[in-house]
Amino acid sequence: MATTASSPHTPVMLGEVLDGLSPKDGGIYVDGTFGDGGYSRAVLNAASCTVYGIDRDPSVVARAHDMQNEFKGRFIIIEGRFGSIAELLASRSVGPVDGVAFDIGVSSMQIDTPERGFSFRSDGPLDMRMESAGTSASDVVNDMEETDLANIIYELGEERFARRVARAIVAARTEEPILRTLQLADIVRRVVPKSKDGIDSATRTFQALRIFVNDELGEIDRGMNGAEQVLAPGGRLCVVSFHSLEDRRVKRFFKTRSGDIPGPSRHMPQLSSPEKLPTFNLVSRKSITPSSDEQRANPRARSARLRVGERTDAPAWNSEEAA
Repeated sequence: MATTASSPHTPVMLGEVLDGLSPKDGGIYVDGTFGDGGYSRAVLNAASCTVYGIDRDPSVVARAHDMQNEFKGRFIIIEGRFGSIAELLASRSVGPVDGVAFDIGVSSMQIDTPERGFSFRSDGPLDMRMESAGTSASDVVNDMEETDLANIIYELGEERFARRVARAIVAARTEEPILRTLQLADIVRRVVPKSKDGIDSATRTFQALRIFVNDELGEIDRGMNGAEQVLAPGGRLCVVSFHSLEDRRVKRFFKTRSGDIPGPSRHMPQLSSPEKLPTFNLVSRKSITPSSDEQRANPRARSARLRVGERTDAPAWNSEEAA
């Protein structure tokens, strides 16, 4: 969850997300990527409602208990992945809900903590795990085959010099293990030309490793399918993404679920199974972007895109056929 520079508790497009959710008294809302709690607090202050916050980061969950004490009975923190939203709520007999918000990607809090290993601007252990468990970025760069590493950097980082980067990483790790963020950043910068737009040469490689380590694209798919299952008719799903890989997935989900898919050709035989009914209506056909004032105040917000859908009363599509 990216935040503004002036306040660590003001997430990107807070006003727009709040408008999208339209909190009402007695409603139940889910902040699927709790982070610093900015969306949760705004919803709780906007209406006499209940908010469930979900976060996979144990350090975030520990801090969120202060908000639970502040909004007793109205705010509940749940440790887990937003991709498991349906299962997490079902285990607590919660639902259906009136609104779900996802702010996808790494939070400013995580980026700005060198010990978490997300940033190439500060030295720290090459970690990048949101849950502080499982395979780390260091494990990936030290153990993965060169071809697989190049594919990850190309596909998830959209780095056109991916093969060059992977080759350099493999060569460097034969000399010594790659264990620090600045160590990896220096390796990448030596083989990737400087960008004319000022973006650091290590940006795309770090993005790719972070997405891979945390299975972020898979989380988006699972999270949106889960939100479809738990939302009541008329409930809103608000998704903020920060780069094209994320936004394409969100856009495709809403496009498919709103029925904006090519119809069958008159030359093709009739399908035996009935066509699925749209489960969402698009609140805005185009993505919503931050205001110019917000972009000036918070450079991290410049790439943000918000998409909002409103749940219909049609049955949720099968998870096996997820977009």
